[in-house]
Amino acid sequence: MGTLSGRSAIITGGLTGQGLAIAHALAQEGANVAVGSYVNEMAGRRGDAAAYPDPAEIAEVRSALEVHGGKVFAAHLDVRDTVVIDDFVGAADKYCGPADILVNAAGTTAEHPVSGHSDELWLKIIDTNLNGAFRVTRRLLPGMIERGFGRIINIGSTAASVGWKENPAYCASKSGLLGLTRCVALEGAPHGVTCVMISPTWVETELMRRNVEQIVAREGKGRTLEDAMADIAMQNPQLRIIQPEEVAALAAFLCREEARGITMENIQITGGSLW
Repeated sequence: MGTLSGRSAIITGGLTGQGLAIAHALAQEGANVAVGSYVNEMAGRRGDAAAYPDPAEIAEVRSALEVHGGKVFAAHLDVRDTVVIDDFVGAADKYCGPADILVNAAGTTAEHPVSGHSDELWLKIIDTNLNGAFRVTRRLLPGMIERGFGRIINIGSTAASVGWKENPAYCASKSGLLGLTRCVALEGAPHGVTCVMISPTWVETELMRRNVEQIVAREGKGRTLEDAMADIAMQNPQLRIIQPEEVAALAAFLCREEARGITMENIQITGGSLW
């Protein structure tokens, strides 16, 4: 029996990257998990760097998570659409049970200067990273409060507190997410509901690789993607790139009963890097 046996979790952005790693960590601890991401890359891409999974990946992810022995629900989820959110949560509730845990991991970014962000791109990033987390939290928080238990984890970034050139929408969204985290934490505190933001530096995911590809293309210096990734690793004091499993391990701990006093925090995973 794992430490999260009997609990159910919803992980947005859970079909790829950090979200998928967190889903595995929670499932290993005995939780039932419902994972959703925006599915179909051709429909999702609008100049940003997000890794949109193909429909076939839903079944692959479901099978991989079911190995841990719990219930698994996996489906398309667009956190920018309240109707889609309601449908996803309703189906997840029926299959996995009411959500005790919410991980807001859905996110995207794009390499453009302030003047290079179209309205469409700016709004898409803000609507995914910040408004999306708000919408799903708004949907699930009342049930957590009513049941007297909840763990809400927002996947932020060091960009919440340190600026990043050519990423104004991303930085603005993560700063806003920190403010939302603190408000939700205070609202949930008397009712056994915690809310914490995990803010890593670069994490080695498909989103990172796509983001770095945009940087390489913008710079036009003849560097390869692998050259740029190696440079990022060398700039970290630990001479490496943070792995999704490190973020997942912290997320799993924050969901445990022993972590009930940890709320309203912004916990950084940086390897000693200031950014």
